[in-house]
Amino acid sequence: MTAAHFAPTPLALIGHGKMGRLVEQLAPAHGFAVALRLRSADNPGGAGIDPERFAGIAAAIDFTAAAAVAPTVERLAPLGVAMVVGTTGWEADLPRVRAAVEAHRGGLVHGANFSLGVQVFYRVVETAARLLATGSDYDAWAYEIHHRAKQDAPSGTLRELLRTLERAGWPRPVDAASNRAGVIPGTHLIGFDSEADTIRLEHVARSRAGFAHGALRAARWVLGRRGVFAWQDVWEEIARLPVET
Repeated sequence: MTAAHFAPTPLALIGHGKMGRLVEQLAPAHGFAVALRLRSADNPGGAGIDPERFAGIAAAIDFTAAAAVAPTVERLAPLGVAMVVGTTGWEADLPRVRAAVEAHRGGLVHGANFSLGVQVFYRVVETAARLLATGSDYDAWAYEIHHRAKQDAPSGTLRELLRTLERAGWPRPVDAASNRAGVIPGTHLIGFDSEADTIRLEHVARSRAGFAHGALRAARWVLGRRGVFAWQDVWEEIARLPVET
């Protein structure tokens, strides 16, 4: 039995830009009905979040701005709303966010990139880096490009790729670069170069749909759970949840 056979679960969208509108479009396939939309202008410092407005809301998905994440979580956590945060660039506030969620025994999933393909890409990059780390034949570089409206650079995904290289034992500096142009959903490249050859590992997002589906899967999974979870640690379990198209 798929999620669509159950009564829809009320969902709030924190941020209603391109990602928020796409999440709303895809929500029914994951068993959600969008019951509340909060634009950034309606929620300065979390001021748009109150018990009356969120009565009956089971989960919220946040795609806003980095500075808004911690205040939003601090107001949602006491209301018993499960949370998914797809905003990037707020990592320094993670202790504050974790404290708020744990104090109210809530649940939250956060990730720099909710695409399942990107999670596989991380593993491919980690394997390549580990195999090439020994010796000094190869240098590595990293590159990403996103649409002109994306605010953080480098992207959260590129920062995670650099951490992936580090965890794999990459011993040498990695030159990294970012571009912002047009309407590109997101491209990430990790390269390894030597005198003998070049290896290029690339992930290209064709649309934002992969991010939206991942966030909705995470919202379904986190219902009733307690704690703060990183998407990269739980995505394999979440990926087994059914989606009706």
